[in-house]
Amino acid sequence: MAASGKLSTCRLPPLPTIREIIKLLRLQAAKQLSQNFLLDLRLTDKIVRKAGNLTNAYVYEVGPGPGGITRSILNADVAELLVVEKDTRFIPGLQMLSDAAPGKLRIVHGDVLTFKVEKAFSESLKRPWEDDPPNVHIIGNLPFSVSTPLIIKWLENISCRDGPFVYGRTQMTLTFQKEVAERLAANTGSKQRSRLSVMAQYLCNVRHIFTIPGQAFVPKPEPKIEQPFKLVEKVVQNVFQFRRKYCHRGLRMLFPEAQRLESTGRLLELADIDPTLRPRQLSISHFKSLCDVYRKMCDEDPQLFAYNFREELKRRKSKNEEKEEDDAENYRL
Repeated sequence: MAASGKLSTCRLPPLPTIREIIKLLRLQAAKQLSQNFLLDLRLTDKIVRKAGNLTNAYVYEVGPGPGGITRSILNADVAELLVVEKDTRFIPGLQMLSDAAPGKLRIVHGDVLTFKVEKAFSESLKRPWEDDPPNVHIIGNLPFSVSTPLIIKWLENISCRDGPFVYGRTQMTLTFQKEVAERLAANTGSKQRSRLSVMAQYLCNVRHIFTIPGQAFVPKPEPKIEQPFKLVEKVVQNVFQFRRKYCHRGLRMLFPEAQRLESTGRLLELADIDPTLRPRQLSISHFKSLCDVYRKMCDEDPQLFAYNFREELKRRKSKNEEKEEDDAENYRL
């Protein structure tokens, strides 16, 4: 999509800087939520310009945080901006922006993975799928922990033409961790080519617009694994027990036999890992994704983490031995 030349001349009144708001509200990026703040308004203005002309547009911003991109969107003279923020610490700062732009900013405390955006805007904004895109835009600086699951969810929404795409071919301008962005835009033959590349490109026109330097974020993004040691150890141990096999071979052993195939497929899909990579080819970012997704699966099934495939093998072996003994006894009788 083409970028407009300048932001609208309609500006917010003087406000504390994002850095001052962070200090005033004593905010810190939460490591467990993979939060990283963009504080430079010149950079957030650039991101918003890449979304095209937003004058009188309806914008859905995911994960606004302290409100850096939020300010730039409001300065673009939108008709309405809806923000969905899970972290309650950011609500007072966003409310400050809402007070400065009466009737423009709507704040929802909620989770973008479950929020029903298809009910958020007027029915009149809907356009036939074959027509030009609707005057609805999605913009956001996506934290690493939610980016892949959210994109997978949105891709399914596109295929079903529901969720944010009930309005038509809603345009998206999003920031990702560099590794995720490279996979989304990777061409055939690229080392970054993955299932996410194909799924995204068959449904969307994907363009890598520009790269944001790591030092522009506070704190600077790092692919650290923020999960309990025992969980990380279990995932790594299972991957490397078949070090010469494809990684999916070891990951299968994280799950009981009855659900092994389905659960392994789900783990690899949500973590966006190529199942034919070998253990030595997996980076820290790969393991972070695997551990984060496995943790969510353990939260959904509290008995999963306690599962040990060796114990299942022992029980099966014991049952087989008992059956053989019974068969032998019956034969003697």
